[in-house]
Amino acid sequence: MAWLGVYVLTFNCARNVIQHDSFASHLFDVLPKSGPQSTDLPEIIVLSLQEIAPIAYAFLGGSFLDPYFNAFRDAVNIAARNQRYQNIITKNVGMTAIMVFVRGDIAEKIAWVETAEVGVGMQEAGNKGAAGARIGYQIDEDTIDLTFVAAHLAPNEWAVEERNENWRDIGQRLVFSRFDNGENTESRDGENEEDVPLLQSESSETKGDGSLYSPRSYLFVGGDLNYRTSLTRPGPKDYLKFPRPTEDVDSPQHYSRLLAKDQLTQQLQEQKTLQNFSEAPITFLPTYKFSRQAQETALGDPIRKWNWAKNRWPAWCDRILYRDAPSSTSTGPSNLEIHGYDALPLFPTSDHRAVALSASVPLKPVSAPAVYLPPFEIDSDWEKKRAIARRKEVAVGVVAYLGLTWQGNCFLLGTTLAFIGGYLALQAFLAG
Repeated sequence: MAWLGVYVLTFNCARNVIQHDSFASHLFDVLPKSGPQSTDLPEIIVLSLQEIAPIAYAFLGGSFLDPYFNAFRDAVNIAARNQRYQNIITKNVGMTAIMVFVRGDIAEKIAWVETAEVGVGMQEAGNKGAAGARIGYQIDEDTIDLTFVAAHLAPNEWAVEERNENWRDIGQRLVFSRFDNGENTESRDGENEEDVPLLQSESSETKGDGSLYSPRSYLFVGGDLNYRTSLTRPGPKDYLKFPRPTEDVDSPQHYSRLLAKDQLTQQLQEQKTLQNFSEAPITFLPTYKFSRQAQETALGDPIRKWNWAKNRWPAWCDRILYRDAPSSTSTGPSNLEIHGYDALPLFPTSDHRAVALSASVPLKPVSAPAVYLPPFEIDSDWEKKRAIARRKEVAVGVVAYLGLTWQGNCFLLGTTLAFIGGYLALQAFLAG
């Protein structure tokens, strides 16, 4: 059977532009090193990005985000070396973004693209939320549908129920519609837009019902899901119990002791969040939260010298989960093949480690089952709620831009001086 290689990476950028050279050098660390899937780079690369930029730039969007996205485009180009990728989708909802790259030799097989967005933060704004992309890979007269979601859920150790509620909101209000040229959706990779084989004229239409849990689609969710390993913050001496890199599974500081307390694993088992999703075994250290000292020495020091921040329990916040297409014709426990699931090294620009999943999808169209009941029904008011939240984001973005950025401060100062100057000139004119 032929397969389609999919590589999904999630990274909390901590509102900083990445160092594209160092990021590129580790981008494909989780690709298989041997076997039939090791000879080629994946056909599809998906980047799930959280805290992509400061809130002012993220909420305003557009060209404010270009430096942040361009750094990732550069990283992919550097890592791919002689292989060419097209960035067919770059979409953000506030501070959460998704970027989809397809290898140049299969770009013409992308028959259509759908996108989606939902905010689940304060007032349903995009300080937390999810951005989605769904693509149709052409096979004869049919397509293989693949859905990718970048998500960022509520923080804090004790907010388990809030995170579960965030996912419920995503399931109800992340509704996919045909690709359009909106302000926060890109269809280009810095080259010729005509090279992108998308049906842009159908921007207002939706394929199927548009729901997240489409019965014909493979589904991948990556993000800073923020599930922790404790319901409380660590005490003054609890950092002495934090896990350390060790191969001794009997050691009290082996990461497996803390992994047993992982909230997401518990909630998945009880089907209280990410219903019907699976996750590959975790064999890596926690991905959050690293100290400033750890970040400063990250790329030059081996893992044994890394330090955790003492004010948070180390946790596996950054995760990638997947769901097979629920087809009545599927055989065996899984159609997907998972080749690797691991964390990348710590980068100096973030207190999170990136996590990547390498997988293969069979090149065989999926038939929807005769009966399929998704975990959530679509919220009939999803579009109205998103429009209201977007207006709030723009308002917050403008205020944050004026108050928190040097460009905004300069604009305010210049405007104030111009007003004062104009007033004085008018007074002088009237007096004379």
